[in-house]
Amino acid sequence: MKTITVFTPTYNRAYCLHKCYESLIKQSNQDFVWLIIDDGSSDDTETLVASWIKEGKIDIQYHYQENQGMHGGHNAAYRLTETTLNVCIDSDDCMGEEAIDKILVAWEKIKDKPEFAGLVGLDADPEGKIIGTTIPDHIKETTLYDLYNVHKVLGDKKLVYRTEVVKKYPPYPIFEGERFVPLGYLYQLIDQDYKLLPINEVLCEVEYMQDGSSMNILKQYRRHPKGFAFSRKSRMKLAENFKDQFKNAIHYVSSAMFTKNGSFISESPKKLITILAIPFGVLLNLYIRYKTKGEF
Repeated sequence: MKTITVFTPTYNRAYCLHKCYESLIKQSNQDFVWLIIDDGSSDDTETLVASWIKEGKIDIQYHYQENQGMHGGHNAAYRLTETTLNVCIDSDDCMGEEAIDKILVAWEKIKDKPEFAGLVGLDADPEGKIIGTTIPDHIKETTLYDLYNVHKVLGDKKLVYRTEVVKKYPPYPIFEGERFVPLGYLYQLIDQDYKLLPINEVLCEVEYMQDGSSMNILKQYRRHPKGFAFSRKSRMKLAENFKDQFKNAIHYVSSAMFTKNGSFISESPKKLITILAIPFGVLLNLYIRYKTKGEF
């Protein structure tokens, strides 16, 4: 069995998925399987992937499901993965140069240390420029929360998890009529129990596409308010200080307005803070409505 599953949730991305494929066949270390989660594509993704499987250049597994959104793709990947490690490379991204080898070298340092859930590395743009900032060299272990909130690291980073760890936690919820739950929900749960090994190595080359979720976050926010409200409740509950609790309460109030949930205070894990956040949540909701007018 291979050591790493590189999983890629994809939806109608046949036009760009080849870039991810090409980056994988260039990896000098082939100790991985590429798991493609086709989340209900209506383009020629299935035919394209079948041609790559026939080529036999890398080990590919293909799974089709009805469209559930990015988080539903992650649910399927975690359910189907059988390798020791897993890492997500999005359908519009590429595996970094020698990334598999870099992961395996770092893995040797922690594979016998059960307190580590995995490791966290860097993302870069197609020109090789680091997204955000590098990780301070003195940090030998961290949580994802501490990486951003204590060590003040900026920008998207790439997570590599032990599969046995992610399987311990509940899957992302699926809300009828919605297709998005912020992925940070799971990462925050893992943070409560485990550490990450930081490495200043580029594991992923990121290109933010115009049809990607990163470029359409306000539209996502309005289209999927139940998913965002769920995430904000979890973040409020697990937040380590009042500032984070209050910030998430503001977003929770705004999402509750979109869902017209009159019970949002009683359902909140931080009821008093939620009450205090109401005026700011109303303003945020109005702002999002203004920025997305004409889209709904």
